[in-house]
Amino acid sequence: MIKASAPKIRVIRKQVEGIRLTFGSLLLILCCVFLLILSTFVQLDVTHFIIPNGLFSGADLQLSDFIHTYKLIPQIPVVMFVGAFLGRKYGIASILLYILLGLFVIPVFALGGGPKYIFEYGFGYILAYIPAVFFAGSILKSGFTNRNMLHAVLVGVLTIHFIGILYMLFIAGLKHEGTAFMWGWIYAQSGVKIIYDFIFSFALVFAAKYAKIILWFFM
Repeated sequence: MIKASAPKIRVIRKQVEGIRLTFGSLLLILCCVFLLILSTFVQLDVTHFIIPNGLFSGADLQLSDFIHTYKLIPQIPVVMFVGAFLGRKYGIASILLYILLGLFVIPVFALGGGPKYIFEYGFGYILAYIPAVFFAGSILKSGFTNRNMLHAVLVGVLTIHFIGILYMLFIAGLKHEGTAFMWGWIYAQSGVKIIYDFIFSFALVFAAKYAKIILWFFM
């Protein structure tokens, strides 16, 4: 009986040791929380070339018509970085700490904070950070191959936008908003933005791969 239970005891002990919070891991979690807060209030001007609508219609085009500047709030890419860099366990811990800070301590969300923020249309995106980090961290646990990184980014970003849209529809329904408002809101928050989220999330997940290597080298 004792011999039979010994493997179970070792498994439980391994699980307990796996969730031990060291000073180093706590410091990394706090740094990532700071990055999440910072990314909420940072706006990046992403300038790139585009194909203008009037290119094939004979319109008189200028150089400025081929250049587009998109103002990106990079929080979703940073969330993907956190999940890739910390892994799903500590990544979720940093997301939960960020959410708790915003709801009960300081206004770290884009439109403020406090318990009433759960009724904001965009709060679903924030809640979705938790499953997104879990899925991405689970995928990357087997290695930072290009395929895994692309898979993690696709699943993570789509999870955030899907849950965010569903939550918005729920809150909009409670507030009796019209269909025009809902479609406009979806286009503004998950229209073209999702493309930029995919691109920059992959770039930051790629950066997280080497950040982990550097961290391991100095530890």
